[in-house]
Amino acid sequence: MSLDTILITGAAGFIGFHLSKKLLEQGIQVIGYDNINSYYDVNLKYARLAILKDYPDFIFVKGDLADKSEVENVFTKYKPDIVVNLAAQAGVRYSIDNPQVYIDSNIIGFFNILEACRHHPAEHLIYASSSSVYGNQEKTPFSTDDDVSRPISLYAATKKSNELMAYTYSHLYGIPTTGLRFFTVYGPYGRPDMAYFSFTRKILAGETIQIFNNGDMYRDFTYIDDIVQGIENMLEHPPAADENGDRYKLYNIGNNHPEKLMYFIEVLEKCIGREAKKEFLPMQPGDVYQTYADVDDLVWDFGFKPETSVEVGLGKFVEWYKKYFIPQVCPIVYSAK
Repeated sequence: MSLDTILITGAAGFIGFHLSKKLLEQGIQVIGYDNINSYYDVNLKYARLAILKDYPDFIFVKGDLADKSEVENVFTKYKPDIVVNLAAQAGVRYSIDNPQVYIDSNIIGFFNILEACRHHPAEHLIYASSSSVYGNQEKTPFSTDDDVSRPISLYAATKKSNELMAYTYSHLYGIPTTGLRFFTVYGPYGRPDMAYFSFTRKILAGETIQIFNNGDMYRDFTYIDDIVQGIENMLEHPPAADENGDRYKLYNIGNNHPEKLMYFIEVLEKCIGREAKKEFLPMQPGDVYQTYADVDDLVWDFGFKPETSVEVGLGKFVEWYKKYFIPQVCPIVYSAK
């Protein structure tokens, strides 16, 4: 299998940036594709891109997955050996008020990627799913064999739809596809809409943090380096054909160790060196009580298991946050063409 050229959609995003950087450090050519939408501060996205553009093997294409001709042009011009689709409209709560963008990006956009892989065969398509597909099931840990037919947010529904679409294209056209159900990813250069990020900002500013379900929630927090290592392990290992001849696989990537939200906040307070002002609120629509990843398949197939503790991971995040935001400097802007 060739690792000469890898297309990473969502390259200006959190996971896409870290994965791109890791591969570029190894001398692999990365075609980064992103529409730089304004779901959160675009200056952070440009700052990520400013780092990536320092690598000679990085090529950035600004485009929208929902534009089929743009996606087609990228595949025609660069002929990627491997495709990692990380571009998506994220956020459970945001999907309640803005459903259309989830259909455009997560459904139409992913369809365009599948069609491009159909007509420009890549050796492996890896795509981001989400732990949100498990909904509010009580059985733990969550296994990829569990029933996920009852998503409780549109975001979760689009991610489950991606898995179904990938299976169909794998079955019909022989496209090797691997879906990754990520569990609450955090770390430096993370997403500002995530709780740990906004908690840090508010604690440092002396503002009150909002804690839902009165803090009675559990999350399988997964540090970004573990996510990147998990993806990297899979790049050259597309799924083998199963008993039906389908080359299709799903994996959970989570820490396999859910933490209570209140403990997570306690660790964050210690890393920051300040106690948070807290407001306790009821559960929000679309939220789930707990997430807990069964990673047996990950261990069995790749001998790998995420193991970064929240104490270590949050320490690294807070260290980055203080360097990036305190004191606040003019944002680095990369003019992408």
